[in-house]
Amino acid sequence: MAGWFEISRSSDGQFRFALKAGNAETILTSELYKSRDAAENGIESVRKNAGLEARYEKKTASDGRFFFNLEAGNHQTIGSSQMYTTEKARDAGIESVMANGSAEEVKDKT
Repeated sequence: MAGWFEISRSSDGQFRFALKAGNAETILTSELYKSRDAAENGIESVRKNAGLEARYEKKTASDGRFFFNLEAGNHQTIGSSQMYTTEKARDAGIESVMANGSAEEVKDKT
């Protein structure tokens, strides 16, 4: 099953998107956007950049867990992953975003 994007609203009315894998697990979450159009532009940026290995910034949190950010060509963060307990799991998360990031389906959860 292919992945998809979901657009939702935060409690203060801003928009965010999440990229879901085919098993419905969230694999990438965006920042908050003031408008739906801005969130949709973020989704387009994921589609454009997800397949490029150089766009992934692998990070380690202060508590030793691992995560990654997907960046645009201008080095601006498009989305961030969940926290992982191992580098191997983080790298599998990157592979999942690479595989699902070109998804066309957008589900509206607003």
